[in-house]
Amino acid sequence: MSHINLNNDAPGILGLMAYKPSTANALNNLAETILRGPSTLTQSERELIAGAVSYFNECNFCHRSHAAAAEYCLKKDVGYTQKVAEDIEGSDVTPKMKALLQIAKKVQKDGRTVTTADVKKAIENGATEEEVHDTVIVAAAFCMFNRYVDGMGTFAPEATSPYYAQTGKRLGELGYMSSKPMS
Repeated sequence: MSHINLNNDAPGILGLMAYKPSTANALNNLAETILRGPSTLTQSERELIAGAVSYFNECNFCHRSHAAAAEYCLKKDVGYTQKVAEDIEGSDVTPKMKALLQIAKKVQKDGRTVTTADVKKAIENGATEEEVHDTVIVAAAFCMFNRYVDGMGTFAPEATSPYYAQTGKRLGELGYMSSKPMS
């Protein structure tokens, strides 16, 4: 149960968006732009960053939703995003993604800790300056999304709920601006 009466039973940020559509429009536009808009990072890479940052922030709803989207796009098993977040350096992501996820992890804790050396390492491992930018904005935005969801005390379905697989498919295929239900 959320901290305020949202007048709906939708989970996580969806309940908040139904409560205040003007906020929903702005946040959906932001999510669509940073996760699916023009970038040399793929949608799956950006969803992986969003899911990992949400995991670092212990925001269960956002972690599970964006992990599901990343896993759907990457065609990976449930739990892949969490395993990557728990052991970035030991994971099977590319060296470029390891460097970018390390930057995202620093942004999640305190953006001021990102150094020129961190950026140089990402670039040396194949990242572009735009990809560093896009990593930082995804990480920063998801700190805000996570705090919004958790600060309002919204409901998150159980980890085993089919809700997350359905959400991953919907986000992977339709994105953030679609109101079309998935079949």
